[in-house]
Amino acid sequence: MKLISIKSLGVVASFALGCSLSTLAVAQSATNIAPPPPPPAVSTMPAKPAADMEAVLDAHAALGAKPIETLTPVAARIQPSAADATKALMRAKRISTAPDPAVVTQDIAYGGDAMQYARIYKPAAPRGNGPMPVVVYYHGGGFVIADVNTYDAAPRLLSKQLGAIVVSVEYRHAPEFRFPAQHDDAASAYRWVLQNAASWGGDPARIALAGESAGGNLAVATAIYARDHRLMLPLHILAVYPIANSSKTLPSRVDSANAKPLNAAMLDWFGYYYTRTTTDLMDPRLNLVKADLRGLPPATIVNAQIDPLRSDGETLAQMMRAAGDTVEQRTFPGVTHEFFGMAKVVRGAANANDYAVQRLQAAFSAR
Repeated sequence: MKLISIKSLGVVASFALGCSLSTLAVAQSATNIAPPPPPPAVSTMPAKPAADMEAVLDAHAALGAKPIETLTPVAARIQPSAADATKALMRAKRISTAPDPAVVTQDIAYGGDAMQYARIYKPAAPRGNGPMPVVVYYHGGGFVIADVNTYDAAPRLLSKQLGAIVVSVEYRHAPEFRFPAQHDDAASAYRWVLQNAASWGGDPARIALAGESAGGNLAVATAIYARDHRLMLPLHILAVYPIANSSKTLPSRVDSANAKPLNAAMLDWFGYYYTRTTTDLMDPRLNLVKADLRGLPPATIVNAQIDPLRSDGETLAQMMRAAGDTVEQRTFPGVTHEFFGMAKVVRGAANANDYAVQRLQAAFSAR
């Protein structure tokens, strides 16, 4: 295995490390493509968030974040994130933003591209002497923005609360690499974890898949890949507000069209950059509700009430149950997209974290 150090690099910088000058020129051209024209304005008002959730949204606005759907990918990648807003609110409340020392990390490459690496989270003081369960986690960002640094909170918490190794997978981003590059990387990383988990002190027989948003999609799609390629199936899937349904007429696409920090126009923006053609949106790896969902592991789907992706998770749960899978889906009230990593300042997030940990712990304990 090749060790790499990727501590403070953003998406653009880390991508540049692995590119030749000619490839970088192409990538820079791709990321400066003008954003798509905005869709017609929708006049609906989303539900009112809980007071602690509203405080994070206010903190995000105070950081000066511009509407993602008006930006190029390069500009979007340097905008303040919901995670930045959470930390700003934590500082205002005198809550430490330092990484929890109960968990240690190491970055390890799983492929040849600079973006193909994983951050391995391990408890600093493992429980007992036996091998630890393993969670393969995929971050969000619409396949275009964000990275493992942005989505640090969930894998760190899962590692600590479960006493598990959590492998947070970085993957190539669009538009430098369009669909299905992200799904290919997710599958490659899963194969790599199966082969190497034992060397990190993990139990290859106790592996789960997890992810948020685009990463929630990757978690489910990778389980399907494992089934179809006769790899060991994960024991459980945790999909947090996954991208799963390409219909634009879903209830949450309307009632949360103007929600924050994710709105319907942003979903179109992400799709514009990560797909090669509009027909890609119908591919069952993205449009999971049309995939063959039979024979998948038990799943937990977590959604936020004020989120244009809420109906994605709800309809995915319906289709998985119809396929004979065991699924629990829960929509948490008063919270928005990205809430899952905000447990230190948003009560609904802490509740969702507890629920996810309980579900994963039950899956590992049953093995």
